[in-house]
Amino acid sequence: MEEAQGSREGHPQSNDGISTVVYSSEGDDQLTINCDVEVESKSSFQREQWGKGVEFLFSCIALSVGLGNVWRFPFIALENGGGAFLIPYVIVLLLIGRPVYYLEVIIGQFSSRGCIKAFDMVPIMKGIAYGQVYSTALATTYYACIMALTIRYLVASFSEVLPWTYCLVEWGSSCVATGASAANDTSIVQGVSSAELFFTQTVLREPETLDDSGLGTPSWDLVLCLLATWVIIGTVLSKGIRSSGKASYFLALFPYVIMFVLLIRAVTLPGAWQGIVYFLKPQWSELLNPHVWYAAITQMFFSLAICFGTLVMYASFNDFNKNVHKDVIIITTIDSLTSILAGCIIFGILGNLAHETNTTDISQVVKGGAGLAFISYPEAIAKFKYLPQLFAVLFFFMLLVLGIGSNIGMASAVVNVVKDRFTHLPHWLLAVGASVIGFLCGLVYMTPGGQFVLNLVDFYGCTFIALVLAIAELLAVGWIYGVKRICSDIEFMLNVKTSFYWRICWAIVAPGLMFLVLVYMLFSYEPLTYRGVQYPPAYYMAGWIIWGLGVLQLPFWALVTIFQQPGKTFGSKLRMAMQPTANWGPLQTQKLEAYILHRKREADFKRPRGGYLFDNIFG
Repeated sequence: MEEAQGSREGHPQSNDGISTVVYSSEGDDQLTINCDVEVESKSSFQREQWGKGVEFLFSCIALSVGLGNVWRFPFIALENGGGAFLIPYVIVLLLIGRPVYYLEVIIGQFSSRGCIKAFDMVPIMKGIAYGQVYSTALATTYYACIMALTIRYLVASFSEVLPWTYCLVEWGSSCVATGASAANDTSIVQGVSSAELFFTQTVLREPETLDDSGLGTPSWDLVLCLLATWVIIGTVLSKGIRSSGKASYFLALFPYVIMFVLLIRAVTLPGAWQGIVYFLKPQWSELLNPHVWYAAITQMFFSLAICFGTLVMYASFNDFNKNVHKDVIIITTIDSLTSILAGCIIFGILGNLAHETNTTDISQVVKGGAGLAFISYPEAIAKFKYLPQLFAVLFFFMLLVLGIGSNIGMASAVVNVVKDRFTHLPHWLLAVGASVIGFLCGLVYMTPGGQFVLNLVDFYGCTFIALVLAIAELLAVGWIYGVKRICSDIEFMLNVKTSFYWRICWAIVAPGLMFLVLVYMLFSYEPLTYRGVQYPPAYYMAGWIIWGLGVLQLPFWALVTIFQQPGKTFGSKLRMAMQPTANWGPLQTQKLEAYILHRKREADFKRPRGGYLFDNIFG
């Protein structure tokens, strides 16, 4: 490396794909490119791109609009103020969801790198990306399990008589049939519905606790459904991002066809409007409840799939100059509107269920999470006097398409991390390998105690890990790399100025609110339960180990990166580890050389204004 101390002169030289920049900077100009830069030649590995720009839009819609919109949002909204929940939800969308979504898309498109290599911008923090990939891989395994349950119900929906509409002898005398013939029977709210018993006893074979029986052995029918899930995912993945892009047209659009069919049917049912009003009726006092804001942030966080590495990966296949601002607005708006649409459908049908069972309290017929999709909704369909099988098929096929779209995005993020590291491996081999591993790991969820494990992994392996790493990501990008430099990169890439709205959200509002959520989560923490049942101590220990393996990626890779630096003292190594790598910037040779000159010109002409905090946000 050659440096010209105290000089402002610099020039790029290109020779066989190697560009060398010789200059240095003074003062606080934030110029960090001060070393030999190796650029991939045109003959080297070229990253794939979407076949058409709109494929990115549809793929992101398919990724973000998923099961969380259909079964998690309606229940979360209901228990956190109904219609009043929409106010903090929209505020959180504008202050956290949309800004972070835009930030991750910008990083991926600018660098044309997957989530691991994208942290060449802040090498000391690349453990964030490793932790996110780990968390995404865990989510992929249990998400596929939910798809297996969906396929199980989809197949059952073709039966001449829906199997959850009648009682079996082995379910006992407390069972209440939920078929259409049971309409106007108030006993359903006093006993246990056949829909619930079908799910827990026939499909899951679920034990009351894990203390005595343990997890049990996998159910062969669910294993076959899991295999079918991974065959679908592996087939789409094996053709690469272009195949995923083509599939996104169907995965993103078709669920809305079914949703509108179900919406029309829902609003025409007796009692439907009471259910929709119950869903949307504001409970204004809940706005002062901190738990409501906590619920809004966590719902937005997982609904949009931000800070999981998937958005960075998808955006890395974009054309470098694609103006993604409009796409981000469209995707985040559609995601939120879909949640509200799904809520109206769900509660319209649950309102009908309450009407049929002569109860005025709709909360009595609502079960959250998986229970909403596999108990409450099938229970309501059982009350349909005409074509219940058709609406059951439509609903579960919609769930399957939504889940597959999200799962393909998550699996693609994991596969492309490996492909970025081992570029010589054929993509189909990586896709098949990921599918086989995902299938084998998913077998644990196919056991009778599988839902206990799913609940554990979801909390410790996804919710808890992702929140910690998301805060670290925003601090790394916003304050170590710097909001000022991000805005400079956007101007170079898109030739647009970044407004103060994005700057303030990236630097202060988003990380600040998410930190408050983490503090609230820690202070209100109680031992995790499933259906009100606590786990054996060994399972809590396993949960904390799962969490530790994700979060400890951050300090581990920070230390590795520091000691890999060429400096002689720890302080010099630390400073170098906090600067972008030598080849950070656009992946294409000519654009990287232009970017180096862009950075040099900014260092020459843009002077800091005020202190670092002010200059980082408004500079």
